[in-house]
Amino acid sequence: MNPVNAIELCDITKSFNDVPANNRVCMNVRWGEILSLLGENGSGKTTLMNILAGIYYPDDGTVLINGEEANILSPKDAFDLGIGMIHQHFKLVDNMTAAENIVLGLKEKGRLDRKSISAKVKEISEKYGFNINPERKIYDMSVSEKQTVEIIKVLYRGAKILILDEPTAVLTAQETDKLFTVLKNMRDDGKAVVIITHKLQEVLAVSDRVAVLRKGEYIGTVDTKDATAQMLTEMMVGRKVSLNIDRPTPVNPIPRLVAKGITCFNEEGYKILDNIDFTANGGEILGIAGISGSGQKELLEGIAGLYPVTSESSVLYYPDDTGKATELVGKRPMQIRKLGVALSFVPEDRLGMGLVGNMDLADNMMLRSYLKGKLGFTDRKQPKKLAEDVIDKLNVVTPGVSTPVRKLSGGNVQKVLVGREIAAAPKVLMTAYAVRGLDINTSYTIYSLLNEQKKAGVAVIFVGEDLDVLLELCDKILVLCGGKVSGIVDGRTATKEEIGLMMTGHKEEEKR
Repeated sequence: MNPVNAIELCDITKSFNDVPANNRVCMNVRWGEILSLLGENGSGKTTLMNILAGIYYPDDGTVLINGEEANILSPKDAFDLGIGMIHQHFKLVDNMTAAENIVLGLKEKGRLDRKSISAKVKEISEKYGFNINPERKIYDMSVSEKQTVEIIKVLYRGAKILILDEPTAVLTAQETDKLFTVLKNMRDDGKAVVIITHKLQEVLAVSDRVAVLRKGEYIGTVDTKDATAQMLTEMMVGRKVSLNIDRPTPVNPIPRLVAKGITCFNEEGYKILDNIDFTANGGEILGIAGISGSGQKELLEGIAGLYPVTSESSVLYYPDDTGKATELVGKRPMQIRKLGVALSFVPEDRLGMGLVGNMDLADNMMLRSYLKGKLGFTDRKQPKKLAEDVIDKLNVVTPGVSTPVRKLSGGNVQKVLVGREIAAAPKVLMTAYAVRGLDINTSYTIYSLLNEQKKAGVAVIFVGEDLDVLLELCDKILVLCGGKVSGIVDGRTATKEEIGLMMTGHKEEEKR
């Protein structure tokens, strides 16, 4: 008789530079269940799953797979044990087909039998409810299709235990529903599924049990049917946390940023943005929704002077209510700053564009102020004080201000970046996925900070991927589809279904 538990972790301990990531963690995952793994940023969730996936090796403790002790030294060992992990950042070759990516790295005898591979991919797809064309190139696929390839890739290799890291981070509401249907089908087929996520509503919707980590230690596991969002949050942070997003009514909103006809092309000459018009008012939060790759990134970077837009485009910045505006199109970020434009930008690429990984926290704060130094010397006192304030206000987990940013967890890196940009006292604050990868407690701290900026008369532009948050936080929501504006809706009256249809290019009438 097979044991009930697919995985048993006994006293798993793992440290990095004497800093414990996991401290004597004991928990289990059962066959035929979906287990959600919750915890704040830096609580050790991904580290624990990476141990199962063969990426890390524990300093101490025992892993049992299907009741037998396992020594997982590499991802190959994990695959041999039937463990497959789907990472948040996909590991696919863009110019190869889905079928080629699925078998990449496998040792096949003789020539590659494409018909046999496609037949097996279709068999897996039909069994679990996937919809994928094995012969389609990866670069022609949507984000959800790429994720499907990653899941089929581990199933093709015989995985019976699947681990998904933030699987819905870049999916629409409709795509998320389809994924959950697939995960439930795999569970019903007897597989063990673990999902790492920060979205509590999804946890409650799809999982059977929820395991919680806090500061590297195992807190407990509860049945989802007995859990609430409030209970799980309190288990994660160890105290009561309010889960209400404040949305104060705008007071005398005035235009701060007026965009007209924003158009841009990529290096291959493909039009990414097509004639985008909108107004961002001071004292309001303008949300931007869209499937990943719809032009959100290029839109914000184009406004900030980091991505070239056509000369016919216009972005007018209004510093006050006198009606005098500054044209931002055609200017680089340094020119924009020298003109006195109070514009802050939290980019999607935290370390590639927002911060310098090898520099410490204080020096990263100094990136915004180094030009104020005299005679070639920079003032390090103010950046250090700012770094200390950000660490304190946003609860950044770090040994100190002299720690290189690259050594922080992704969530703590994001806290540093958001804190720095808000501290610059902007008139316009643009954020691209400001809470991506952040735990629920820190996310609500960021929402509160954005609302403080709104109350201070700042025009906040919030690019987000969680439609529930967009609908709770934003006053207006601009929806992009394929680089075009599908519409602008009222955040107080719009629905997830309405926005989801707009994101995929469907009109509300087509649903009826």
